[in-house]
Amino acid sequence: MFSHMMVGTNDMARSKVFYDALFAAMGGKAGKEDAAGRLVYLHRGAMFLVTKPIDGQPANPGNGWTLGFNVESPEEADAWHKAGVANGGTAIEDPPGERNGAAGRLYLAYLRDPDGNKLCALHKLG
Repeated sequence: MFSHMMVGTNDMARSKVFYDALFAAMGGKAGKEDAAGRLVYLHRGAMFLVTKPIDGQPANPGNGWTLGFNVESPEEADAWHKAGVANGGTAIEDPPGERNGAAGRLYLAYLRDPDGNKLCALHKLG
């Protein structure tokens, strides 16, 4: 359904350190800068981009907005979370762990990136 996801940043160098660490924790590669100066990450058939807003205004996170990353195990979610906190992110919500709800049994880990965007690592547990 989605072709890609993109978040804004006010500091590309800081975001590269943060997102390179997150993608490495999921077995991905470091982001590459495209001709427009955006960071591009390709992983598991998906595309994620980081950019300075094209309107020249400061980047800011959307309230109620969350970007979810599929991970292959609870251990990968934990590594993702740990890498994010170690590279400028902030742990938010409950600690990483199992949640049960309408979507079934899930293992979730939540972070805010250095610009305040809300991120989630998600693994479906059977």
